[in-house]
Amino acid sequence: MFRDFSIQALATGILAAIVGFASSFPVVLQGLTAVGASQREAASGLMALSLAMGVCAIYLSLRHRQPISIAWSTPGAALLATSATVDGGFATAVGAFLVCGALIVVAGMWKKLGEMVASIPASLANAMLAGVLLGLCLAPVKAAAQAPALALPVIAVWAVLVVFRRLYAVPVAVALTMVLIGVTTPLEGLASASLLPDPVLIAPHFSIAGVVGIALPLFIVTMASQNIPGIAVLNANGYRPEPSPLFRTTGLYSLASAPFGGHAVNLAAITAALCAGPDAHPDPARRYWAAIVAGIAYLAFGLLASLATAFISASPPILIQAVAGLALLGALASAMMGAVAKIEDREAAVVTFVVTASGLSFFGISGAFWGLVAGGLILAMTRWRDRQAKRA
Repeated sequence: MFRDFSIQALATGILAAIVGFASSFPVVLQGLTAVGASQREAASGLMALSLAMGVCAIYLSLRHRQPISIAWSTPGAALLATSATVDGGFATAVGAFLVCGALIVVAGMWKKLGEMVASIPASLANAMLAGVLLGLCLAPVKAAAQAPALALPVIAVWAVLVVFRRLYAVPVAVALTMVLIGVTTPLEGLASASLLPDPVLIAPHFSIAGVVGIALPLFIVTMASQNIPGIAVLNANGYRPEPSPLFRTTGLYSLASAPFGGHAVNLAAITAALCAGPDAHPDPARRYWAAIVAGIAYLAFGLLASLATAFISASPPILIQAVAGLALLGALASAMMGAVAKIEDREAAVVTFVVTASGLSFFGISGAFWGLVAGGLILAMTRWRDRQAKRA
């Protein structure tokens, strides 16, 4: 095993972990806070997710000798960031996280459920995701108007790097944001921030609103936007792992992190392309070490979660939302393209997008679910009309 280790895999694994963590941890903190987490609970959730990602990546990569990268559900965190606090507060959200993890396990054990998730039209799944992401992706524009002295330099650096060094755009933008916050914002609270892990065990509360409004949309976006694309990335690089055991394992690690505030872990897509590609090693059989190194780095990041959370909590919210929005622009573009790719599904996709982006909430259930329902009804009626026209 150790003969397969290489400096190239070490560098690629560290880069993948930095990209994965730095580009989206503000989104995770924003999402956990939006559904009622305190600063300490959000730090615990970030820590639990990082540790679960790290251990899961190391375990799966060693077991299969393939570069199986693990990430937290960034689309899921964006979904949470646009949700209102449900009755019961963060305890209800934790109950929903447990239900989501259980559903992912079931999807790995019962192929029919996995097939049902995969059968959700890609146009509707992408439209729902685009509607979820839109609010956060507007934040950079709002930040430029509200705090131009802070936001415009971050946006400018991000824009330049997107053109010339896309891979580094978001991590450098995050780093610059941290520097600007440190220079311009009072950070007295950091003195009391612990450098040691501070796990918080949260007793879950289960409710219909939490299951339907959080758990089901979180499960759908995690499967459709992370797990299924993650398998596709591995396949594109010549790896053919059996999907069901991977889904089962990520679901179990999601269940393990949920009581401490973690929303979901899953197969990575973007960072998987780094670890599974030729940058990790010319020999595909030796690339699994890149995913192992990334997992070890995630463990280290998890131990510093309390400090990262204290820093973010002391920062101007609009600036954190802005850098999170920059990190999600690529995901928004991909989701919008996927939503309108099929001409015959466009009306249904647009309805799904509009209802989801509206942020409406009925019976305590978030707009993501209602967007999928509304779009599904339009799509069903459209397909019924087309079948009737063919018969005629």
